[in-house]
Amino acid sequence: MALYDRILVPTDGSPKGNRAVEHALALAAVHDADVHALYVVDTASYAGTGMEATWAGIDDLLREDADEAVATVAALAEGTDVAVETTVAEGAPGREIVRYATDAGCDLIVMGTHGRGGIDRLLLGSVAERVVRRSPVPVLTVRLGEEAEGSTVDDAETTEP
Repeated sequence: MALYDRILVPTDGSPKGNRAVEHALALAAVHDADVHALYVVDTASYAGTGMEATWAGIDDLLREDADEAVATVAALAEGTDVAVETTVAEGAPGREIVRYATDAGCDLIVMGTHGRGGIDRLLLGSVAERVVRRSPVPVLTVRLGEEAEGSTVDDAETTEP
């Protein structure tokens, strides 16, 4: 029996974010699991601010970026036996990631973190931190910052709910 059947990898489409994707694909290959690639268009930032009219104008561009981001995950899996399902959602990223993991029956979330600390984390918050705190399934975080260059899978952190 495999430890993981469905691995969720939220992506922001950035090259650094692909480090988390690589971890997710490697784990999926070892555990014969499927990967669910999720991009969340952050519409929550504009709700109720009067920016809705402006938001409507850029929504299509953001959807294109989102589609490209999840397509990149699928492309990285080409040539492997890992099946990738891609989804684009809208809303507050932390909430949508946890909701998707629950609804899709994912048993692990692998996501990047920029490793913010101190006042930055207090002022800015962190999607990864919100997911770690709210997720009903284990979360593996992969540091994406420059200090992560040359790090290995052993450097990733896991949390249990």
